[in-house]
Amino acid sequence: MLWFREHNTNSGGLKPLRLRDEHWIVLRALTIAKCYRFWCLQASKRKIPHSRCVRCLENDKRECQTIYMRIGAFEINDPVPKMDNPHVLAVLRPWIDVGSVGTLSLSRVERHLNAQEIGRLARPGRFYDFTRYRPRSYINQGTREYSIPSTVIRFAKRETSPDLIFLHLLEPHSYGEDFTDSVMELLSYFGVKRYSLVGAMYDMVPHTRPLLVSGGIGEPDAEEEYKMLNTRPSNYEGPTTITYLIPLQAGKMGMETRTFVVHLPQYFQVDEDFTGTSRLMEILCNVYQLPKRLMDPQRGRDQYQALQKIVSDASEVGSLLSRLEERYDKEQNEESAPKPLSPNIEQFLRDLDLDLESPDSPNIDSPFFDETEDADDSEPERPE
Repeated sequence: MLWFREHNTNSGGLKPLRLRDEHWIVLRALTIAKCYRFWCLQASKRKIPHSRCVRCLENDKRECQTIYMRIGAFEINDPVPKMDNPHVLAVLRPWIDVGSVGTLSLSRVERHLNAQEIGRLARPGRFYDFTRYRPRSYINQGTREYSIPSTVIRFAKRETSPDLIFLHLLEPHSYGEDFTDSVMELLSYFGVKRYSLVGAMYDMVPHTRPLLVSGGIGEPDAEEEYKMLNTRPSNYEGPTTITYLIPLQAGKMGMETRTFVVHLPQYFQVDEDFTGTSRLMEILCNVYQLPKRLMDPQRGRDQYQALQKIVSDASEVGSLLSRLEERYDKEQNEESAPKPLSPNIEQFLRDLDLDLESPDSPNIDSPFFDETEDADDSEPERPE
């Protein structure tokens, strides 16, 4: 039997408090539905903050009326907004978000569509090491507040389908499988139709050429879209992240999956790369019919022009840049050259050659070959 203990001001001690029958009915219903909600409890006629609500603890709120629904490891605002054919735009920090390209791009779209936060992890400390992802302290209107690192979910309702869910993933340090399972529960609950991972990575590419964008591989339904957006298949092999299980499982559940990763110059690393952001925004604007002004290419050009001045003064960097430009141009020329035949077509042609060379096949080059010899519909000779 479950008992609560509350302070008894009359006796100066503690007394047991038994749950009422209606409380048991509510708890049993929540257990059956596997849906946990957090309310601000009322004790001694005053409201107290959630003991487990991170958002209340961050902002030191004494009163909280928000009701949350638990989905996996996430707390989602209840009621959940109605979504029409939602697509997810996800960015993974810090693994594939160099230059903050993914974060900056999603932030631009969120501001344009007036996206609102609808959820985050209930207990981020289960997945994150706060000695590596440090909580942040800041002062807001004379009050000290705290921001705890977490995975955040935002939502934007659009006039035309699809609606957009923005998933700011923070790579977990532990319990990676549980983290990805919780994300998959979210995608399934929201009825997501497409999951797109966007971001950037460093590569040996020159800043004086258009930035390359690599897409996914093994997505037959996406090949035409990748070609239209001028992206190339990814040939990366090496260490990766546990969160790549998300698009893998999403594909098995029937969701469309896309990947758009911008390649940034390795020798130029900044906290915010605006040229890479403009390149990624070009893709998002084409896919979701967003205003072209969100691309803001001039800001990126100004940033890379400042880099060009540094390169001009450094002979070693200039020599490296020349080699990168030569390799870039060579690869682009090879990609524009006629593509070789696919293995299936080559095998078909080989089989066809074998059939033509077989003894049973007629040799049309032979002087003894008669075209009418094997004709089935030849007319009989007329008697004279």
